[in-house]
Amino acid sequence: MADLSIRNVIKRYGSVEVLKGIDIEVKDGEFLILVGPSGCGKSTLLNMIAGLDTISSGEIAIGRRIVNDLSPKDRDIAMVFQSYALYPNMSVRNNISFGLKIRKVAKEKQDEIVTRVAKTLQMEHLLDRMPSQLSGGQRQRVAMGRALARDPALFLFDEPLSNLDAKLRVEMRTEIKLLHERLKATIVYVTHDQIEAMTLGDRIAVMKDGVVRQLASPQEVYDNPADLFVAGFIGSPSMNFIRCPVVEQAGRLGVQLKEGSETFAFPAPAPLQEPLRARLGQEVIMGIRPEQITDKTAFSGDNPNVLNRVAKVEVVQPTGPDTLILIHLNDVPVTCRVHPEASARPGLPLALMFDLSKLVFFDPTTEKRIA
Repeated sequence: MADLSIRNVIKRYGSVEVLKGIDIEVKDGEFLILVGPSGCGKSTLLNMIAGLDTISSGEIAIGRRIVNDLSPKDRDIAMVFQSYALYPNMSVRNNISFGLKIRKVAKEKQDEIVTRVAKTLQMEHLLDRMPSQLSGGQRQRVAMGRALARDPALFLFDEPLSNLDAKLRVEMRTEIKLLHERLKATIVYVTHDQIEAMTLGDRIAVMKDGVVRQLASPQEVYDNPADLFVAGFIGSPSMNFIRCPVVEQAGRLGVQLKEGSETFAFPAPAPLQEPLRARLGQEVIMGIRPEQITDKTAFSGDNPNVLNRVAKVEVVQPTGPDTLILIHLNDVPVTCRVHPEASARPGLPLALMFDLSKLVFFDPTTEKRIA
C-alpha cells in the first residue's frame, strides 16, 4: 500500500474553477472519505487521482511518486465504480481475473488470486455465475473483488453503494469496513451520503463549491463542525439552527429564546463564555443536535449543563428505537430525539431536557464557527 499526497490541486474548465486549491495528506492504510453535495467537486478530485481527468495545477503523489502525467494504468490504483462496470458475457471468475490476464499473470497465479479474493469477500459460491444472475450487492462485491485482485497501492471508490437499496447499503458498508480492517488498505471513498462518511472513514473531507470545508475524524466533524454548512450536512436528522441574541443573566452569558409566549435564557457552558462576550447584544446562530433535546429518561445524575423545559409538541415521528418530535423555539422548527415511551402527543406539552454541553455558535454573516 502507499500514502497519497494532494498538494494545492486546482481544476479549471475554461474560466470556471471547480477545485480551488485542495490540500490533503492521506497516510498509508488510511480510509479517507470525500463527502459533500452534488457538484462540490469530490468526483472530479477522485478522477484526477485516478488519472481519468487532468490537473490544471498542483501535484498528486501516490507513494511519494508524482503521478500528474502518468496514465491510469501506470498509477497502481484500482477503482470501484457506482455502476459495477462488470463484463456481462464473463463469469464472476473471469471478471475478477480479467485484469490479471491482461497483465499476463501466470494461470496458476490467477487461480490462486481469484480463490483468495473470493474467500476474502465470501463469494466462492458465485464464481461460476454470470453478472445477470447476481443481485446488486453481489455485483458490487464482484467489482470490489476485481479491484482486490490487482493488489494496488491505492483503492478508489466512487459512490459504490448509491445504486443499492437501504438494507443492502448497510450490509455493504459492513463488508467494506471489514475489508479495510483485514487489508489495512489505503482507500479514498467518494459519497454524498453522510451516514456512509461517518461509519466508514478514519477521516472525512467535507467539500463544498470546490473547497474542503473541514478535514478531521468523523467524531470531530460531528462534535466540532468548522462552519454552518458542515454542521448542517453531517448528522441525521441534521443539527437544529436557531437565531438568537446573546444576553447576560446572573453574571453568565447565554442566548435568549422564546417558546410560545414565554421568553427564557439558555446559559452557555463555561468554555464558551469568553468567546461569546464579544457578541453580547448581537445575534448569533445557536446549533443544537436532536439528541441533545430529549426526555428525562435519557439523562441520569446531576449535570449542570442539563436544563429542564416544557415545550408544546407539534409533530411526532416514531422511528422504532427512538421517536423524533418537533417543537418550536424562536418560531423555528426544532427536532428532538426522545424515547419511544416518552408519551409525546401532538398539541400537548412535554417535559424535555436540554443538554447544553455541546452547544455550538456561528456567525450569521460569515457562517463560521465562533464558539
